[in-house]
Amino acid sequence: MSQFFSALDPEIGYWIALTRVGRIGPRRFDLLLRAFGSASRVWDASEAILGEAGLDRRTVKSLAAARQRVDPTREVENLARAGARAIRSIDPEYPALLGRIYDPPPVLYVQGELDPPEHPAIAVVGTRTATSYGKMAAERLSGDLAAAGVTIVSGLALGIDAAAHRGALAAGGRTVAVLGHGLDRTYPSQHSPLAKQIAQHGALVTEFPLGTKPDAVNFPRRNRLISGLTSGTLVVEAGARSGALITAAFAAEQGRDVYAVPGSIFSPASEGTNGLIRDGAAPVTRVGDVLAELHPSRAPRQLSAQDILPLDDTEQRLLGVLSTEPLHIDEIAQMVALPMSTVSAALAMMELKGVVQQSGGMNYVRGIRS
Repeated sequence: MSQFFSALDPEIGYWIALTRVGRIGPRRFDLLLRAFGSASRVWDASEAILGEAGLDRRTVKSLAAARQRVDPTREVENLARAGARAIRSIDPEYPALLGRIYDPPPVLYVQGELDPPEHPAIAVVGTRTATSYGKMAAERLSGDLAAAGVTIVSGLALGIDAAAHRGALAAGGRTVAVLGHGLDRTYPSQHSPLAKQIAQHGALVTEFPLGTKPDAVNFPRRNRLISGLTSGTLVVEAGARSGALITAAFAAEQGRDVYAVPGSIFSPASEGTNGLIRDGAAPVTRVGDVLAELHPSRAPRQLSAQDILPLDDTEQRLLGVLSTEPLHIDEIAQMVALPMSTVSAALAMMELKGVVQQSGGMNYVRGIRS
């Protein structure tokens, strides 16, 4: 064991290793820790004992395969070489706001410095295909918020995200970028200089271990962290099906404030933001509209995820085959004759909306709102 590894809590390597097991998400991770008492005991448990603890056969096999290719000691060393560190959900510096969401990640990978718990933070998000109006609004509002001592959290994407980060940096403030991939990558690649600036004046944060590619399925999941790290989400510009609306939906589900910048009724790029305002989000035209809400007794906006993101055709098809009896995701995919990737992504979104629930082992039932 290396000197570096032994100087840290030796459990850290096992926490990181478990995040590399594809079928172990936040909720299953938490259940395993409760059952075994430590990550190292989970990692070292026999397949028989893992099965007795309630893991399905596929997950047991997935963990067994991971043990053949992943070295917990090397995971910590590789992270240090990348200039990053792992923060576990049990560590004092784990963000308190994030710990209150439904499925907080067990491990955060961080480059830079996170804010102390008392420091206010707002998510500023929007479309990748932003108009000049949207970019100007994002940069101005983010700069004004940062100058007032508010950390700007966004996703490093093209368009509104980049404008929000740049506005905060230009004002000499702090900004945090939440990534949908490992810290050893930058997506999009042209934002590498921006990412370095953010790490110097804030932090790069992800729940994905080193080497994770920026696959499309990661980004909707990433969005729950953008909203989860903040007391409110400001959507600057978003079309009717913009990914920024996913972040707003997570914020609503998490009991956080939702704000939106109004746009032209003739602009498709503002259809989503105008819809948020129609459904109850607070309209924002100046920084004071947000600052007025940043106090402990604020009342969350009365929005639900389903208000923001109604069921699309694929989700309606899936809901049609579900009932109160659990169905495995493989059976669901066969019944609706859709690719597994499409079904998996749609079910994840339907969980967010509250219309389906996972009953364990990748089995799904109708939710309380269906």
